[in-house]
Amino acid sequence: MRLAVIPARGGSKRIPRKNIKPFCGKPMIAWSIEAARQSGCFNEVVVSTDDQEIADVAVAYGAKIPFIRPARLSDDHTGTIPVVRHAVEWFQQGGSTPAQVCCIYATAPFIQVDDLRRGLELLQIGDCSYVFSVANYPFPIQRAIRITRDGRAEMFDPKQFDTRSQDLEESWHDAGQFYWGTAEAWLEERAVFTLASVPVRLPRHRVQDIDTPEDWERAEWIFRAQELHSKSNKKLLWG
Repeated sequence: MRLAVIPARGGSKRIPRKNIKPFCGKPMIAWSIEAARQSGCFNEVVVSTDDQEIADVAVAYGAKIPFIRPARLSDDHTGTIPVVRHAVEWFQQGGSTPAQVCCIYATAPFIQVDDLRRGLELLQIGDCSYVFSVANYPFPIQRAIRITRDGRAEMFDPKQFDTRSQDLEESWHDAGQFYWGTAEAWLEERAVFTLASVPVRLPRHRVQDIDTPEDWERAEWIFRAQELHSKSNKKLLWG
């Protein structure tokens, strides 16, 4: 059995009701649900939530709500791994033991079906605990600058001042879209960012954290631009 778990609690602070706020024509969570279902990777696509309105929207777009997430896993400090573990344990107790489990964030409108499929493929053929999406930084992080308390600037690592950008090692960050893992990895709450994980590399234009209103606006602009580009390509292809 392969299981998709989409965490979506109701207590978003910086963007109220973020998980179901309309994004380019659909509730935000709908994009994640539809990608999971269209991928063909999963026997079950479930949303783990403590909020009835989110549950209703999730069901309307084809996800299942087999349980309501307990309050102990719904506060501001609960991490993703315990939430997924709870879902896996719930299915185990019901007699269905997942083999592979994918956590998909509810705020990942750029998620692509092919990336989910690639992640599953890597998990199945690789000796790893997790497979997750990454993107590279647009500027070398080794030359990052901080602003001090008195408004001055200084480098985090002054030794890199004279190092050419092309000579610095490329660095990557979590793309915040999906995390494939074995059931054992989730149940044992193994760390994700280790040598036991394999990355799926995504282009930067399909990666955007959405934590603030400014992030949201930027994400909608990028999303619409990509839709226009896709439609233009199809028009050229088919005349």
